[in-house]
Amino acid sequence: MTRNRASAKSAGARFERIIADTLAAYVDDRIDRRVKTGAADKGDIGGIRTAAGQRVVVECKDYGGRYDVGTWLREAETERSNDGAEVGLVIAKRRGMTDGLDQVVLMTVRDLVALVDGARP
Repeated sequence: MTRNRASAKSAGARFERIIADTLAAYVDDRIDRRVKTGAADKGDIGGIRTAAGQRVVVECKDYGGRYDVGTWLREAETERSNDGAEVGLVIAKRRGMTDGLDQVVLMTVRDLVALVDGARP
């Protein structure tokens, strides 16, 4: 079955729900999907904070083809900036993996430093 816009949106919403529920179960039960805000998008998942209490923006990608890392990281950076968050990252679906804990996290080293150190270089 080929993917159309409606099926892609549905798959994306399901993937966001899986990730939000996984993070809520293992990190903080206040983590949940965010309401879509159009041009001023602030990411797909809200309520995630660093150990120092700074916000983390998560962009989820359920995509069956080749990862478009550069484009996705730019999108996460835009959403991080829109939110005033310290860290922006992408959680991408791994083909054949349904458990939220088995998905892939993509981020820049700048975001990794901010996540670990608490300050964005």
